[in-house]
Amino acid sequence: MKKTVNKNLTSFAYHLDKQYGKRGTEEREKFEEGYDAFKLGVMLQELRKEQGLTQEQLAEKCGTTKTYISRIENDASDIRLSTLMRIIREGLGGHLRLNVDMKYKDPILNTLQ
Repeated sequence: MKKTVNKNLTSFAYHLDKQYGKRGTEEREKFEEGYDAFKLGVMLQELRKEQGLTQEQLAEKCGTTKTYISRIENDASDIRLSTLMRIIREGLGGHLRLNVDMKYKDPILNTLQ
């Protein structure tokens, strides 16, 4: 059976570049930051639901309000790192790990990562 290739397909990265510009441009970085905040809210919501907790129960466990949990899950609020750590540690029983990706102007330093 011969495999056919659709030459009209484009990647999601291509569409992001076209819509918001290349990585490193102000508009694209703003989009990426918003997307990361959205992912964080979805992740917290999924973890909460996996544990069978309501927003109110999670808020009570970690000393915040249902409204604040809702705002985080719906990407309507910036969140302090200390609050995020408390929600994950006290509310969900987890441990927060952070990762920082760096892009250096020197291409040799990029290869060392």
